[in-house]
Amino acid sequence: MPREERPAPKNDVRPRIRVYHGEEIALGPGKVDLLEAIESAGTLAEAARRLGMSYMRAWKLLQTMNACFREPLVDTARGGSEHGHANLTETGRAALTLYRRMEEESRRAIEPAWRELVERLGESETG
Repeated sequence: MPREERPAPKNDVRPRIRVYHGEEIALGPGKVDLLEAIESAGTLAEAARRLGMSYMRAWKLLQTMNACFREPLVDTARGGSEHGHANLTETGRAALTLYRRMEEESRRAIEPAWRELVERLGESETG
């Protein structure tokens, strides 16, 4: 009877970059996800909803980001008849693009060591 083949283990490496401005985290994985959600949703409330976070949490993250940069990353307008909006500024789009580029470049930089390390990992329990 042939031996059942098991799928190859699914190993992964995910560098997590945090950009500090003094003691504050100016950008990190969650803040960048929020920027992307704002860009696609058009409002802070909808972006927060899509990410499963409270509006207040999203607002505080946005305030921190805007305070850390020379120019705001997001322009916002409060509710009213147009129900408010949030848009990435040119600086916000540049920061988002540069952060994602840093992530990709870090993945490429660690690839050789990752290949060596993965050879030493045990079998994955999730297969």
